[in-house]
Amino acid sequence: MNSTITAPLREAIRSAVAGLDGVLPQVLELYRELHAAPELSGQEEQTAARFAAWLKEAGCEVTEGVGGHGVVGVLRNGEGPLVALRADMDALPIAESTGLPYASTRTATTADGRSVPVAHACGHDAHLASAAGAASLLARARDTWSGTLLLIGQPAEETLTGARAMLDDGLFERFGVPDVMLAQHVAPLPCGVVAHGPGALTAATTVVDVVIHGRGGHGAAPHLTVDPVLTAAATVQRLQSVVSRENNPFEPLVVTVGTLRAGTVPNVIPDHAELGISIRCYSDGRLERAVAAVERIVRAECAAADCPRDPDITVGPKSPVNINEPAAAARVHAAHTALLGPRRVLSTPPMLAGEDFPFFAHGSTAAVPTVYWFLGCVSAADWRAAPGGTPKEKMQSLPANHAADFAPAAETTLRHGISAAVAAVLAHARVE
Repeated sequence: MNSTITAPLREAIRSAVAGLDGVLPQVLELYRELHAAPELSGQEEQTAARFAAWLKEAGCEVTEGVGGHGVVGVLRNGEGPLVALRADMDALPIAESTGLPYASTRTATTADGRSVPVAHACGHDAHLASAAGAASLLARARDTWSGTLLLIGQPAEETLTGARAMLDDGLFERFGVPDVMLAQHVAPLPCGVVAHGPGALTAATTVVDVVIHGRGGHGAAPHLTVDPVLTAAATVQRLQSVVSRENNPFEPLVVTVGTLRAGTVPNVIPDHAELGISIRCYSDGRLERAVAAVERIVRAECAAADCPRDPDITVGPKSPVNINEPAAAARVHAAHTALLGPRRVLSTPPMLAGEDFPFFAHGSTAAVPTVYWFLGCVSAADWRAAPGGTPKEKMQSLPANHAADFAPAAETTLRHGISAAVAAVLAHARVE
C-alpha cells in the first residue's frame, strides 16, 4: 500500500503534533475519568456529555442526542474536504480486574433488568480521549490546514446498533456527507505501532438470541417434563456442525454460544432455556446462510425434543464486513509512515471481531470512503516481558480486548492515538 506524501503535508503533521505535550495531561485526565465511569451501550449519557463539553471547549459546534447519546462536533476551517473522525464510547458488562487506581467499580442495569458490572474492556475510552485530543490539536493548528472536521462520538458499538441509529437520525443529512470517514481501534500491539490491512479488517457479524420452551417439573421425575436444558445442550453441540460440516473450511466462520441461562436450583427442571449465539465470517452472504442454518438447527432440536412450543428466535443487527477504501487507506498509510517511520506501520491480517463502523460506508446515496486501523496499546516493558519470539506469540499471552484485565498503557497509547488521528485527518484535509 503506497501513496505519496507532500512536503507541506509532512510539515503540517509535524507542526500539529508538536503541540501534543500541551494537551496530553488534560487528555490523560479525561481518559481516567472515562475509564473509571463506564456506561453500557445505549446508556452513555455522562460519557457523551463529557465528550461534548471537551469539543465545545476546543471550539467545535456541538450537537448532542444524535441517534441516542451520539455526539457530533463540527470544526469549520474554511474551504476544503469534510473529514469525519469517529470514536465509539460504550463499555462492556465485565468486572474489571486490572488493579488500576482508576479501575471501574461500577454496576449498571441491563435492558432486561439484570445488574451487571461495567468496564471499558475494549478501549473505547482511549478512542474517545484520542479523538478529543486530536480535536484540540487540529483546532490549535488551523493555519496548517483547511476544510471541515466532523468529530463523531458514537454510542452502542458493542451492540452493533449505534452507527445505524446515528445514520437513521440524519447524521449525513444534517452535518454533510464526509469525503472520508476515519476510525482507529486499540489492539494488543506495542505502543507506537499502527497496523493497516487490505481487504477485510473485521468480520460480518450478528447475534442470535434463542428461547427454548420446555415443560418444567421435579428433577426426580424427568419423564413428566420436557427438559429445555437437555435440548439446549444438544443444540449447542449441533450448532458446531454449521462450521465443521456446512462451511467451506477455507472460508473462516465462527459460531459461538456465549450465553446459556436456565433454571434456578438443581432439583427443578425449568420451563425454558436461553441461548446467546454469535456468528462471524468474512462474507455478508455467508453470514445469511449461517443464520439460516442456526435457525434450522434450533427448530429441529426443539422438534426432536417434542417441546410444547416453537422456540423464540431473535436475530440481532447484522454488521457488514469492514473493508478500507484503497485510495483513502493509502493516504492514511503514507501519513502514518511519515509520522512513525516504516518499521512501525505494520500489516494486519483479518480478524473475526465485529464492528458497526462499516455502516457509515453505505450510509448515504453515495458510498463514503472509510479507513480503519489498529493502534498499539502495550507498553514497551510489557511487550518485552511477554513470552514468545514473534508478535503473534506475544499477543497470545497478553490481555486482549474484552478481557477483564485489558489495560492499555494510558499515556503512551494516548500520545500515539492522538498523533495517528491527527495525521490521518491531515492526509485528507486541504494542506498547501
